[in-house]
Amino acid sequence: MTVDKTATETDSHPDMKDNTVDSIENQPEKKVKYPKSVFFIVSNEFCERFCYYGMRTILTIYLTDMLLYTPHEATIIFHVFTCLVYFFPIFGAMIADSYLGKFRTILYLSIVYALGSVVLAVSSTSAINMPHTEISMVGLVLIALGTGGIKPCVAAFGGDQFILPQQERQLTTFFSMFYFAINFGSFISTFITPLLRNAACLGETHCFPLAFGIPGALMIVSIVIFAAGKRLYRMRQPEGNMVIKVSKCIGNAIVTKSKTKKHVKKEHWLDYAEEKFGTQLVNEIKTTLRVLLLYIPLPVFWALFDQQGSAWTFLARRMNGDLGSYTILPDQMQVVNPVLILVFIPLFEYCIYPIFNKLKILRTPLQRLVVGGLLAAVAFAITAGISMAIEAEEPLRPESGTSFVHIYNNRHDCKLDIEYDGKNTIIEPLQFYKFVTNKESKFGLIKCNEEELKNPDITFKTGKIVGYTFQDKKYLEEIEDDISKDSEGLPTVRTLVHSTEQSEIIEYRLDGTLVKDSKVSDYSAAFKLDKPGDYTVSVGDVEIGKFTFSLGGVYAVLFDKENVEKSNVITVTEPNSLHVLLLIPQYVIITMGEIMFSVTGLEFAYSQAPKSMKSVVQACWLLTTAFGNIIIIIIESIEIFELQSNNFWLYSGLMVIDMVIFSLMAMRYKYIEKEGDEDSDAVKASDSEALGLDNKAYIESEKKQ
Repeated sequence: MTVDKTATETDSHPDMKDNTVDSIENQPEKKVKYPKSVFFIVSNEFCERFCYYGMRTILTIYLTDMLLYTPHEATIIFHVFTCLVYFFPIFGAMIADSYLGKFRTILYLSIVYALGSVVLAVSSTSAINMPHTEISMVGLVLIALGTGGIKPCVAAFGGDQFILPQQERQLTTFFSMFYFAINFGSFISTFITPLLRNAACLGETHCFPLAFGIPGALMIVSIVIFAAGKRLYRMRQPEGNMVIKVSKCIGNAIVTKSKTKKHVKKEHWLDYAEEKFGTQLVNEIKTTLRVLLLYIPLPVFWALFDQQGSAWTFLARRMNGDLGSYTILPDQMQVVNPVLILVFIPLFEYCIYPIFNKLKILRTPLQRLVVGGLLAAVAFAITAGISMAIEAEEPLRPESGTSFVHIYNNRHDCKLDIEYDGKNTIIEPLQFYKFVTNKESKFGLIKCNEEELKNPDITFKTGKIVGYTFQDKKYLEEIEDDISKDSEGLPTVRTLVHSTEQSEIIEYRLDGTLVKDSKVSDYSAAFKLDKPGDYTVSVGDVEIGKFTFSLGGVYAVLFDKENVEKSNVITVTEPNSLHVLLLIPQYVIITMGEIMFSVTGLEFAYSQAPKSMKSVVQACWLLTTAFGNIIIIIIESIEIFELQSNNFWLYSGLMVIDMVIFSLMAMRYKYIEKEGDEDSDAVKASDSEALGLDNKAYIESEKKQ
């Protein structure tokens, strides 16, 4: 964004001439009606944020469940996408300020945005034969271009609708509404889209077309709303982007210095650009660079913060979200952040910060920045601890040189007697036994009620898990066996039925609704249930029993068709025991860190940067988020640790070291003392960055965008 003056954005469009910025800004102060145009802008922002956060909330799960990426690969793709979202604002600002103006930039890139949303929704439809992965990636790039491109324009365009100084108070109200629209859109979509994803449609257990389609439809609605207000908008002609001017000035200084004779020296390397760009611009860039120097350590914070949508979501999948009649979906946990933001902004502004001031602690912006970063480190330390507890629950797997043999006795009338390694093990009817050994050897005699069975040549296989169960009365048949928890955190079930009727259907019903059915002939195949709960299992018209299947558990239902009154469910792998609500403390702490780091950091940079450089400062602030996601991509690509908990410890430690370095840099920084009319000038400036200098809601809205 640039500091617009009073020029108009008419260009060659005669239909824009009636809604331009004219000499009214120079008229004496008088009461001016609240601009109706801002309601179109606020409504547009609600719909756009609903679309973005709704899509982003379920993105990692879509990548793993539908496109079949591993959680590690999905994390990298998610953060590449986020990185692009925060790189494209640079280009959006350049286009708006140098060529198209804010209105047309928002309109055109919103169309690109909506197109990307439609492409993503269509690509998630498995019923259509297409290269789903490639088309999904095209959709994500279009969305990143659209949302990133309009990011620096919408709030600024809203600020352009007010006449100053007459409407300074109304302007503050606008930014509050704008900020509320962002967080309300985020809150609603973060809660709803996981529910849409979890619905069944088109023959699939999940409905990603609907979950992506509804936000995409809201994006189309946002375009209609935004365009509908065109005749009411006050528009400004593009004047050139300050980021480009600064880049040219720095480039000229470097080139000129390299061509200048060595004996001709200047006090500062930027002074070599004075001849072409003037002393004022050069001095303002010097001041800005001193501020931007402090930005160098800041990306590490975003490397932690942005993992709420990736690593923290995958962590929630390995936890128990059961609340009785309702189950918290793992991607729904992201709703905690926008809710806490709405609570914490006024809490910090009117309660916590005044207390700090009275106690004479954390009074400067840089001190608060450090504490914000350290709070993020604490949040990730808690995350690491929870991850370690989850990893301790993971089922033990046979290591090299060790093997498991699982015997499922699914007959109601057979007491198995198995001889192995000189010992006899008894397995009662409808029970289970796990043999663990480090020997590659075979079993001896196998008897059923003292009757010798045909030896199925049961052998331990190094590093493998092998299962055996009855199909024929006198033969133990080998089956595929897996103790792994489902990647979605859902219950996994295998029905081991002893029956000679291979065509019969086994049904699993939850509250009377058929959830899963399979043929008896598929008795060894494991499947996942869409929901946890108390299931009624039946074969044909006969009810076998009622069993409870919990999130993350792996179960085997044993029964004999010859006596269905007897049945049993074996818990092969214990379900998730840690509740997903245990994640709330880390969400609370990182959101507190966000308030102290993000809002304070942007406000500090705005107050310390020259008025003409505020667009440059915002552009660089957005880039810190992009670079933070690059840090995640690098760490995840290297795969330093096998355990996720170690990764969380790494991020926590990295954040602490980063804040120590930042503290040392901050101690050397000298705050710029503003003259008395500096803030007044900033408020009267026509550009909305300056308008928001002392407005917490605006600053936070810029960050949340």
